[in-house]
This record gives sequence, C-alpha cells and structure tokens, in this order.
Amino acid sequence: MSDSLQVALVTGAGSGIGRAVCHALWDAGYAVLLAGRRLPALQETVDLAGADGSRCLCVPTDVGKPEQVAALFEQAEKTFGRLDLLFNNAGSYTPGVPLEELTYEQWQATVDVNLTGPFLCAQQAIRVMKAQHPRGGRIINNGSISAHAPRPFSAPYTSTKHAITGLTKSISLDCRNDNIACGQIDIGNAATPMTKAMPQGVPQANGERVEEPVMDVTHVARAVLQMASLPLDTNVQFMTIMATTMPYIGRG
Repeated sequence: MSDSLQVALVTGAGSGIGRAVCHALWDAGYAVLLAGRRLPALQETVDLAGADGSRCLCVPTDVGKPEQVAALFEQAEKTFGRLDLLFNNAGSYTPGVPLEELTYEQWQATVDVNLTGPFLCAQQAIRVMKAQHPRGGRIINNGSISAHAPRPFSAPYTSTKHAITGLTKSISLDCRNDNIACGQIDIGNAATPMTKAMPQGVPQANGERVEEPVMDVTHVARAVLQMASLPLDTNVQFMTIMATTMPYIGRG
C-alpha cells in the first residue's frame, strides 16, 4: 500500500449519502473502508462504482455495538495501516408518531445508531490517528438539519442529532493538539431512499402535508470531499447543505 494513499472509513456506506460519499472518495483516489449492517448492500456500493478492489474493504458492522466497532477499526489498521478520514454517517429514525407513543426500544435503537455509534467510531478513530505516523486525521459527523430544527414527531432523531453537535464540538476541542480536525455537515433533503416520500408530501409544523424539494445527493458527496480535502490546519467546523427552498429557515 502506498505511503501517500489517503484512507477513509465511511459508516452507513450501503446506501444513500454514504454510498455517494464512497464513490466521491474513490474518484479522488482514496482507499475506502465501507461499514454497514448488510454486506450485500456494501458490495453493491463497490460494484456500482467499479472500484479498484485493492482500494476498498467491506466490513459488516453494527456501529452501536462496541465489540463490532473495535473489530472494524482493527481490520482497518490491519488492511491499510492508517486512517486519514472517518465519515460518521450511519443513521436511523423512528416512525413519525407522538412522543408519548414511542416505545423505549424505538428510542434506544435510534440512540444506539445515531449517537452511540458515532461516539464509538470517533473514539477508535482518535486512538488510531494519535498513534500513526504522520499523526492526525479528520472526523466528519453527519448532523442533519434536525441538529438545528425538528420535524414534527421526531424526538429521538432530533435529540440525537442535536447531541451530535455537542460531540463534534467536544472532539474538535479535545483533539486539536493531536492534529485531528473534526467538523459537521448538516444535510437537508438529499435525494436518497430516506427522503423518497418528500415529493408526495410530508407533515409540517402547522399540521399540513406539503411536498418538499430535494437535491441531488452527489452535491452532498462533493461537499464532504471538499471538507476532507483541506489540510489538517484548516477545518470546516459546520456546513449546512440543503435543497434551496426546503422548509428550514423559518420552519414552523
């Protein structure tokens, strides 16, 4: 493996934003580790890109489970010898029901993937980045417009995405002396399987159901790549990218 090869790890790499980011990173010359729960979906991401097999590795992983995350990063070090970029992208959401109707299991499942997963992955990435030579690396967390403003009946998702902002700030502060940069990208209405219902109308704060615009997910991938391509003495702390006319500014 070339000493100059940049190595990235992407969670939630089997579809949507994660898949698009993997493709952008490959095109830019990165080696990419793909993490996600389903191996066939990860392999499909590779196949769709026609990626060089020597620059990719699919590792089925539940990011909410510490032992699986530890095994993921152990495999990353074993295969590529270093890690330059972690994109904490894996996410989960619950059905849109009133908060009092949510079950504990639904709440916990969202917390496990959306908050505990990024924490566990960042923790492992920091250990690798501190120990490697040259030292350092970059962590990018997928926040969401919901890190700023909730949708109706989205308490678990919104709570975890607000918490991601705190995690991003803490990593950025705690790791600045270790040459580790950490930023957050907040994404609104990218065209992925998660947003497929939006053109048919989604609930709004006033109780109406309104069609919402979406944007091409490749624009998100380019934005992540731009953040990743900066030198480590430069950081995009927070970026918001969204469909221009989606209800965000003035939501509610």
